[in-house]
Amino acid sequence: MPSLLVQHAALLASFDDNDARWPDGAIYIIDNVIQQVGPSAQLPQHADTVIDARGMIILPGLVNTHHHFYQTLTRNLPQAQNTNLFRWLQTHYPIWSRLTPEAISISTKTAIAELMLSGCTTSSDHTYIWPNGARLDDQIQVAKEMGFRFHAARGSMSVGESRGGLPPDRVVEDEEAILRDSRRLIESYHDAERYAMLRIVLAPCSPFSVSPDLMRQSVELARSYKVTSHTHLAETRDEAEYCAKVFGRSPVELAEELGWVGPDVWHAHMVHPSSEEVVRLGRSGTGVAHCPSSNMRLASGIAPVRGLRQSGARVGLGVDGSSSNDSSHMLAEARQALLLQRVTGDPAALTAWEALWLATRGGAAVLGRDDIGYLAPGMAADFIGYRLDTLELAGGAPHDPLASLIFCHPPHVDLSVINGRVRIEGQKLLEVDLPMLVERHNALARALVRGE
Repeated sequence: MPSLLVQHAALLASFDDNDARWPDGAIYIIDNVIQQVGPSAQLPQHADTVIDARGMIILPGLVNTHHHFYQTLTRNLPQAQNTNLFRWLQTHYPIWSRLTPEAISISTKTAIAELMLSGCTTSSDHTYIWPNGARLDDQIQVAKEMGFRFHAARGSMSVGESRGGLPPDRVVEDEEAILRDSRRLIESYHDAERYAMLRIVLAPCSPFSVSPDLMRQSVELARSYKVTSHTHLAETRDEAEYCAKVFGRSPVELAEELGWVGPDVWHAHMVHPSSEEVVRLGRSGTGVAHCPSSNMRLASGIAPVRGLRQSGARVGLGVDGSSSNDSSHMLAEARQALLLQRVTGDPAALTAWEALWLATRGGAAVLGRDDIGYLAPGMAADFIGYRLDTLELAGGAPHDPLASLIFCHPPHVDLSVINGRVRIEGQKLLEVDLPMLVERHNALARALVRGE
């Protein structure tokens, strides 16, 4: 089995339970598993591959808990730049109805490339619209080719406008077909083993686009296969008003009634739970994907991150879709999380270390992983390195190198190792022709919006 040694890092931050940090740190890997972490002088001095990490800070790979990869094709549309969520969705649905398998594949590759260059090594994605023969298989194949750790969420919409939902009828699916395909995907692809590179998630889109029956049957199906479940919840006040009018309940009350709480469930956004609901979510161990950039972009509000964490809820970060964030930069998202919490008036509402914890340990917990998120023997070999001698971090890194990643301009990674394999070196994404990818992606984006 191949061995890898990364040594002489200016600082190695493990994010383990003791928050162990080592100047002149090193990490030794055999195959895809960490064997040793600590001072360079105390680790092996030889390996099949040796990387000199002088001038770098090494930390666990970042974990993204909510995204919509296909939305890279519809970033910053002029007609949706200044709208709230419901109007924003209604603007995009007709365009997304023209997605093709190639569009899904190319947008997935674009989003993963951007995530990887920002420091992300694991991501979930929530695609819930499958027109023109597009399938989750199209995304899975790309993630495999890129060596990216992927939680592929089989999203769905089943309630169109004619039945009181938000999406047009032409973009929703039959519920039996959704459940049948969900079962096929789990049986074909889900890997429950430690260090799994691919897991399947069942993810009906939202209370305003699927029926209560589909929500209930989806989570029951997921539990029968021991896979996790994901949806959007309590994102906006419009959603709360919709749920009150249609179901006579708040979004969280509806989720509780349908069985959508617990350690195998996580919700995107959770901006508007009541204080009592925050306590109940924590008591149940439910997960939350905090998406600060999207919540600001769409004027949705500020999620009660501190309260959720104190209650016991699992909280991680999500960049959300590239149409409501216009970026897939995980480190930038951690910075936004810190800044947004401080807008509430508390200058210590979220510290730099806590923001990075959410992006690593927090995200791993949300996805139900105990093999990623920190660096220690027996953990998956997913880690990243940022150079500290860059313009972005000049004047910040000398004072507090770890915090500089949050307070200063978010850099790209210089080194990324996923599952023991070097995927980025010298800020170059290996085995990916980025100029060609961007050219094809932009051509598809133009054609999609124009209806060509």
